[in-house]
Amino acid sequence: MAAPRCGALRVWVWGSGQGVGGLLCLVSKPFCTAAAASKPLDAQRLAERLRAQKQEQKAKKVRVLTNPVQRRVQELVRFTQQLQRVHPNVLAKALSRGIVHQDKDLVVINKPYGLPVHGGPGVQLCISDVLPILAKMLHGHKAEPLHLCHRLDKETTGVMVLAREKEVAHQVQELFRTRQVAKKYWAITVHVPVPSAGVVDIPIIEKEVPGQQQHHKMTLSPSYRMDNGEMVRVRTSRKARVAVTQYQVLSSTVSSALLELQPVTGVKHQLRVHLSFGLDCPILGDHKYSDWSRLAPQKLSVGTLRKLGLPQSKARHIPLHLHARQLILPALGSRKEELSLVCRLPRYFAHSLSRLGLKLPSQEPNRDDKAGPLGAQ
Repeated sequence: MAAPRCGALRVWVWGSGQGVGGLLCLVSKPFCTAAAASKPLDAQRLAERLRAQKQEQKAKKVRVLTNPVQRRVQELVRFTQQLQRVHPNVLAKALSRGIVHQDKDLVVINKPYGLPVHGGPGVQLCISDVLPILAKMLHGHKAEPLHLCHRLDKETTGVMVLAREKEVAHQVQELFRTRQVAKKYWAITVHVPVPSAGVVDIPIIEKEVPGQQQHHKMTLSPSYRMDNGEMVRVRTSRKARVAVTQYQVLSSTVSSALLELQPVTGVKHQLRVHLSFGLDCPILGDHKYSDWSRLAPQKLSVGTLRKLGLPQSKARHIPLHLHARQLILPALGSRKEELSLVCRLPRYFAHSLSRLGLKLPSQEPNRDDKAGPLGAQ
């Protein structure tokens, strides 16, 4: 390799002279050209430099997140990663780590938060997109794609049933349609329902919400109303759908509760609407149904915010605390007995329970320690 070329650089500089002005001097300094001074990096030096840069960036992040509010926001964001932004293979691998049951007919996964089941406007990746990849991971390259048996909302976590064959999927779908599948959800609510156990039997209808931000929401369409102290039957809209939800308080404090919900029917957003508009106990993190007339982050009390470690301005980061905890499928095909499928809580849900002072039933573990960084939320 040729030696670096060096020469003399002449510059005029001002010296600090005595009296009125300075002294202009001509000085010469040796220099090397930039091309000559920079030597090619070998693989080891390049790796060391990249490692040093990565550690420096990591140290900067640690220094920035000394504020407890920033740490809490980062924690919530980490727990609720948007898996639809990753590569399909990575998503399929994350779903495979969340499998809770497999047999010759079914594959049951623990659905992560923030992941849509079907595609739509603005959806980059969804569960249905990666079912062929997941099938090949589980059953080999010649495996047929798995089939969806039902659906959960994007923000809902928990038990999701997939079938290996289309015929089995149709059979399970028929069980859901005819209400033969027992479903149990867990939810953390703002406020405590009174009474502590009961049934909400109020039809639900979709309506447009007037205002600057025109949008549609599901809402109650009751069959009766109060008129001068008397109960009067109201003519039911043809668009209203029968909706029945059974609920029970599992644990409560002054301002929040852990509820077990058993939807008898399957109307869109039924649990969220019945809790918020029927019992005045919206689900924690339900920024859509906590207020009828506006779309804004959920408004929480000062005490609840203090327990969660957040100011109201950061409440938008709180995820929906609704988890499909258990499904009980009746006997199907060669299986002669019912099948109980249970999914553990995501980590953000368990952390919120702890912060709010709510207790789990004794048989329920705090979180799923077997799940990986993407599957465990």
